[in-house]
Amino acid sequence: MHTIKYIILIIITFVSFSCSSKKDKVGNNRPNIIFLLTDDQRWDALGAMGNTIIKTPHLDKMASNGFLFKNAYVTTSICCASRASILSGQYESRHGINDFRTSFTEEAFQKTYPAILKKIGYTIGFIGKYGVGDPDKQPKDFFDYWAGVNKHQPDYENLTEDGSYIHYTDIVQNHINNFLDTTDGKPFCLSVSFKAPHVQGDDPRQFIPNPKYHELYKDDSIPTPITANEKYWNAFPDFFRTEKNIARVRWNMRFKTPEAYQESVKNYYRLINGVDDVVGNLMTKLKDKQLDKNTIIIFMGDNGMFLGEHGLAGKWYGYEESIRVPLIIYDPRDSKKGSPVDKIALNIDIAPTILGFAGINIQDNMQGVNLMEYIKPNSTGRNYFFYEHTFQNTPTLPNVEGVVGKKIKYMKYIEHNYEELFDLKKDPYETTNLVNDPAYKEILEEQRNTYNTLKKQVK
Repeated sequence: MHTIKYIILIIITFVSFSCSSKKDKVGNNRPNIIFLLTDDQRWDALGAMGNTIIKTPHLDKMASNGFLFKNAYVTTSICCASRASILSGQYESRHGINDFRTSFTEEAFQKTYPAILKKIGYTIGFIGKYGVGDPDKQPKDFFDYWAGVNKHQPDYENLTEDGSYIHYTDIVQNHINNFLDTTDGKPFCLSVSFKAPHVQGDDPRQFIPNPKYHELYKDDSIPTPITANEKYWNAFPDFFRTEKNIARVRWNMRFKTPEAYQESVKNYYRLINGVDDVVGNLMTKLKDKQLDKNTIIIFMGDNGMFLGEHGLAGKWYGYEESIRVPLIIYDPRDSKKGSPVDKIALNIDIAPTILGFAGINIQDNMQGVNLMEYIKPNSTGRNYFFYEHTFQNTPTLPNVEGVVGKKIKYMKYIEHNYEELFDLKKDPYETTNLVNDPAYKEILEEQRNTYNTLKKQVK
C-alpha cells in the first residue's frame, strides 16, 4: 500500500514539475517588445519613405530588415486622442478621450496593452511623454518602470545635477539604457514616447534640436511644398480661412517667410535625427545585453504634421500631411526581411499587434487588427477607415470627420455641413475639391453612405 502511494506521489510530482516547466518555458519564450513613438512625425520624414534629404540611417536599416507600412494612418490627428487609441486599440468615439484633461478610467486602463501584458507576467515600462489626460492622474504607480513627466509636454532644454546641458531626447535615451540594465530575465514591454519632433510650446524658436545637430542640412535647400502657394489657403471657406484658425496662427510662427520655412523644417529634421541616433544606440545596447535576438521593435508617429501645405501648420485636419505617419515593425525572429506593406494600417492596430506578439488574442473591446495576421497574403486589407477630430471647434479648430481610402477621400466639417472630396490617385496633393463635380456625383453619394455607416460602427 505504501509502495502504491509512493508511486502515485512520484507521478504527481513529475506531472506538476512538467507542467510548471512548460509554463516557465512558454513565459521565457515570449518576446520582449519595445514600442517607440515620435510626436508629430509625418510619414515622409524618413529616408525609407523616400525623403532624399533627411538622414535617418538607423530607422532606414530597421525598415530594410522589417516591415515598412507605406500607408499608415492615425484615426484622430492629435496626440491626446491618438495615444489613447494606441494604448486601447479603440477609435476616439469609443474611448472618449478627445481633450487634454480626460484620463482613462481605472477600468478602461486595465484594458490597455500594458495592463494586459502585466497580468500575464510582463515587466512593463514607460519613458517620456505620456500625453493622455490629466498629468496629475498618470498611471505611473501601475508601471514597473516609470520615467514620465508630470506635465503635458516635457522641455527640450534641461540641466543635469552638475549644471550641464542635456537635451530631452538624450534624457529618454538614458532612461532606455537604465531600463535595459535592470531587466531580470522576464519578458518586458517598454513603451518609449519621444517629445521630438514636436515644437516647444510658444517658444519663438518652436523646433529646438540638440545643438550637436546644428550643422546638419546647413547647405541643403528644402523644397517648398506644391500647396504652399497662397491660393490654396485662399480657397478655404470663410469659417476655415480665418486668422483665429490655430493651424494658421502656427503657420505664421513657423513658415511665413522662406527663411522661416527653411529653418523650421531643418530643425524639425534635426529633432528626428536625435531620435534616429537613439534607435541606433538602442540596437547596440540590445546586442550588448544579448537581447537583440528576442526583442521586437515597433516604431510609429502619433500623428502627422503640416509643414506649410495649404498654408497650414500643425495637424488636426484630414489631409495626408496631418494623418499619415511612419510605421515600422522589426521582428528579429522573422525571416521576411525588408517587406514593404501597402495595406492600410492604423494606430488602433498597435495594441492588438503587441498583444499578438505576446500570444494574446485581440480583446473584444478593441477595434484594430493584429498587423502580423493582417499582412498575410490571404488576409483582406482595409479599403478605407473612419477619421474624426472633435477637439475644440470653430473658429480655432473646426471639427472634421470623414472617410479615408487609398483612392478617394471624403471629409465633412460637421459644424458647417461643408464637404470635401478628393481623388487621391489623380490629385495626391489634395488641391481640387470635387464635391460639385458632376462626374463624381455617384462617388460622392457612396462616400456619404459609407461615412454614415462607419460613424455608427466606431462607437
